[in-house]
Amino acid sequence: MNFPENLRYTKDHEWISLDGDVATIGITEFAQSELGDIVYVEIETLNQHLGADSVFGTVEAVKTVSDLFLPVTGTIFEINPELNNQPELVNSDPYGEGWMVKVKVDDTADIEKLLNAEAYASLVQG
Repeated sequence: MNFPENLRYTKDHEWISLDGDVATIGITEFAQSELGDIVYVEIETLNQHLGADSVFGTVEAVKTVSDLFLPVTGTIFEINPELNNQPELVNSDPYGEGWMVKVKVDDTADIEKLLNAEAYASLVQG
């Protein structure tokens, strides 16, 4: 499994990258492989200010629906428009074209509280 070193991770299997105070968020390769073929991504929180660990949407796979949790407090200002027509991008490119939301982060220091690649890898590989 691939866990890029430049990202931070949550125990709920979201990843986050930070550029200034803008975070891009998606789900990890591990999460998409556990979910299976993703058929729908529902995110209706555009322009909403949410706290860390809040549910910002759901991802629906053939057999299950799973909540998506925001890793940090901030305002969602962009949702990946490609996921409406191609939710399978989350499966094929979870760290690239399959990103889910962009968030204006309230406090960038919150990212330091998240797991690094090594800690996340040991969490999922037991």
